[in-house]
Amino acid sequence: MAAVTVAAEWQLLYNRYYRKPELYQMQWKHVDLRRNKVACAPFGGPIAVIRDDAKIVQLYAESALRKLRIFNSAGLQISETVWKNPGGRLIGMSWTDDQTLVCITQDGTIYRYNIHAEPIEPNSQLTLGVDCFTHSVVECVFWGNGVVCINEAFQVYCIPDFNNPKPIKLADTGLEEFPLCMAVIEPQYTMSGNVEVLMGVADHVLLVEGDGIQEVGLGIGPLQKMVVSQNGKLLASFTHDGRLLVMSTDFSSIIFEYPCESALPPEQLAWCGMDSILLYWDDMLLMVGPYGDPVRYFYDEPVLLIPECDGVRILSNMSMEFLHRVPDSTVSIFQIGSTLPAALLYDALDHFDRRSAKADENLRLIQSLLPEAVEACIDAAGHEFEVSQQRTLLRAASYGQAFCSHFQRDLIQEMCKTLRVINAVRHPDIGVPLSIQQYKLLTPAVLIARLINAHRHLLAQQISEYLSMNQEVVVMHWASTKITASAAIPDATLLEMLLDKLKICKGISYAAVAAHADKNGRRKLAAMLVEHEPRSSNQVPLFLSIGEEDTALMKATESGDTDLVYLVLFHIWQKRPALEFFGTIQARPLARDLFVNYARHYKHEFLKDFFLSTGYLQDVAFLLWKESWDLSKNPMASKGSPLHGPRIKLIQKAQRLFAETKEYVFESKAAEEHAKLLRMQHELEVTTKQAIFMDSSISDTIRTCIVLGNHRAAVKVKTEFKVSEKRWYWLKVFALATKRDWDSLEKFSNERRPPIGYRPFVEACVHADEKGEALKYIPKLTDPRERAEAYARIGMAKEAADAASQAKDNELLGSVPQLDKRSPWNSSAACPLSLPVFSYVSMRLRLKKCLDPAMTPGVVLHPTKVVVNVSVNGCQSRSSMKKCILGCLVPCLVQQTTCKNKVMIIASTLRGVEKVSIEEEKNLLTVIGEGIDTVKLVNKLRKKVGFTTIVNQGPEEEKPTDGKEEETTQPVPGVYFCNNNRVLPRVEMWEIKDPYYYNNSCYTFW
Repeated sequence: MAAVTVAAEWQLLYNRYYRKPELYQMQWKHVDLRRNKVACAPFGGPIAVIRDDAKIVQLYAESALRKLRIFNSAGLQISETVWKNPGGRLIGMSWTDDQTLVCITQDGTIYRYNIHAEPIEPNSQLTLGVDCFTHSVVECVFWGNGVVCINEAFQVYCIPDFNNPKPIKLADTGLEEFPLCMAVIEPQYTMSGNVEVLMGVADHVLLVEGDGIQEVGLGIGPLQKMVVSQNGKLLASFTHDGRLLVMSTDFSSIIFEYPCESALPPEQLAWCGMDSILLYWDDMLLMVGPYGDPVRYFYDEPVLLIPECDGVRILSNMSMEFLHRVPDSTVSIFQIGSTLPAALLYDALDHFDRRSAKADENLRLIQSLLPEAVEACIDAAGHEFEVSQQRTLLRAASYGQAFCSHFQRDLIQEMCKTLRVINAVRHPDIGVPLSIQQYKLLTPAVLIARLINAHRHLLAQQISEYLSMNQEVVVMHWASTKITASAAIPDATLLEMLLDKLKICKGISYAAVAAHADKNGRRKLAAMLVEHEPRSSNQVPLFLSIGEEDTALMKATESGDTDLVYLVLFHIWQKRPALEFFGTIQARPLARDLFVNYARHYKHEFLKDFFLSTGYLQDVAFLLWKESWDLSKNPMASKGSPLHGPRIKLIQKAQRLFAETKEYVFESKAAEEHAKLLRMQHELEVTTKQAIFMDSSISDTIRTCIVLGNHRAAVKVKTEFKVSEKRWYWLKVFALATKRDWDSLEKFSNERRPPIGYRPFVEACVHADEKGEALKYIPKLTDPRERAEAYARIGMAKEAADAASQAKDNELLGSVPQLDKRSPWNSSAACPLSLPVFSYVSMRLRLKKCLDPAMTPGVVLHPTKVVVNVSVNGCQSRSSMKKCILGCLVPCLVQQTTCKNKVMIIASTLRGVEKVSIEEEKNLLTVIGEGIDTVKLVNKLRKKVGFTTIVNQGPEEEKPTDGKEEETTQPVPGVYFCNNNRVLPRVEMWEIKDPYYYNNSCYTFW
């Protein structure tokens, strides 16, 4: 019986059932749809009503003033406001996707209101432009977030998005009379991504875009009404001869055609989902499908069709109905005579409640299809609007689930949660009659946002908590609304009320609520609220905005965030006088240090004022001293004599400030001597007419004077600054060596016994590559170790050995071979040694020999071969005693060195040499290497042997390998053999002049 009662209200359209349940009895009074303009928001949104000024209507007990009233879908009034807007007649009114009411007047002015009939600021008043002001707007067509308008000059304007309301003029239509109807294809459904406007003109349709127009659908018109489906693919239209045409929006084909009984165009034309089309005349609503006979509904009062994604809401003066297709799951249960598993499960529950054994019989019949029946009952429950019917269907699903071993148990639970939310918002006091399909498409987050905007905070908070969603947005909006609406409540009382609710959400931003309180003129409440903000990054800026700079500085320093401290410092710096600012930051060490750090780089004068005001005179002195150095870098600041220039004055000021405190005696003395040194350096530059003294040290000044030959000035600087004798000797020795004034250096050494000894004299000569001059001072060295090392440095191994022998120190004697290694003249070995040898070649050669060519891919060397004719006659051999000594001290150099070896030594010391060999019979020296300086080679050889000429010079010839492995060079007596099979001449320690020509990557074979 229950199934018969439910199905009795259905209407069959071909093979599909439709139903029209009543959602609400409208609770408004004295609202006649004929006398008013009405705009209804989709998804069960609010209804805006205003008296139609285009009609002459009779006023009953209402005011003559036009009022804009906003109701929920159950007819409960939410808000109202008096319409006082200029601009002429109201042309159109509609709701956007975010439930903003948009009203367009005759002069193109656009007014926007929220759900509480409050103008939206800023930009609550917009306009379509001058053309629409000059030529009045005639018609407008809305879609989700945009609108298209046509004016009396047949110009078409479009606002694609009210969130960015910029009017766009579309292409000129060229019309001479207004179109019969208009429709819009939304941008998301067009190929271009821009809005397309369809206009019924004569026997065709004019498609208007931003960059042009097209004539489409030739011969199908004239069209009286047009409406585009929700997916943008189909167009329903009513022709002048009473035919309903459904075609694709590209007008490529007509899908179906239905001849209506009347040629009078309907007042409204709307899609009912995607399955049928509704046509409304004065007293009849006709529903037409692609197949079968149409369905007719008759009304004795005006109605308004509100298209939804799954049906159409029908608003009349007395009720709100929802016409939609009956879901298949509901049909399978309640269709008369149905024997489907879902119907049998529903009957089984009824038998079970009546304690009938028929329940078990029904379950046995559908045992294999029981999961399918349970799912159908759950789905049908979601599509029901009656709570009792929902409960019965869910009980049937739960009853069947008990006999299913493999079924997703949380389906019923999820549906129960969804239905509880939907039923809560369907209550007439809330008035949001969502279907389950609309709820899923809208999403719970958007539903909660709409409840918040309607000031239904408690319900929004309960739904958020029930669905385990974030409640912070709800509580924040409630707090802001509470502050706005509680102007008469004292701050302390209101604070308690706010804190009681805000504590629900952990980590909520008290700063945002405080900012809203400050915006509403409640600064004291804002200060009390921001004290509870846990995040300093939100707390400090708000303290600054409400004028609590001292509190902001305290919170910033306590947080330790330097960025926040700087933010507060700059804010206070701009608002307060300097002395007050100094006093504020002086009490905060972190703020003071950060300010000082910043001012040192950018605000020196301001920093000096701060130090002076706080009594830090020594810091001022340091700043002045630094400024004096900075001025030395600026050539524009050193005009005139430095003695009277700004630098000396700054240093003198710094010296006086240092002198006022006993703790900075050293700095005071240093500043005084700095100024004195600058004066003397200026005098020297004036005397010598060379600008090379300023800003040099005392030692550099003395050294420069000696190099320039101004010994009197050097002595004056020495005396004035009390330079010690040892330091004086060091400076003069190296200055004379730099000048290469060897006679003066010798004379200076003989004036008296130098307090620094003679070793610096030797060092200076060796650095200047004057080993002959060094020999003058080496015998004067008293320390045998120093003397032995000195001889080693200039390459005189015999004398080094003699000096070591004279010391009668076995340890010293054994360490003589290592002295030259420890000398700073020689670099450390790059390749490990297997024998203690002492061979010297160029650094470039050593690096090349130690690297395996396979390890340096891409490096291509091009060696050069130079053949030189030299004379190696008349050389005498070393004495046998020397050979004996060298045999003990240098085991690797026991062979007699000949003139041939000396020639090879000279050649091997050149940079880039890789291989050296000599033919004694022909007196030909062959040198192979990269980048060999032949001029230098010849000059060195001539100095040694007298006769030298170049015989041949050119690139080295490459030997063909013929695919055979390269032969390994055999060890040769008297030469060094390197790890990469290259032969180098054996050299003697005392023959080496260049300290960088040292190579221990090779060793001797005997």
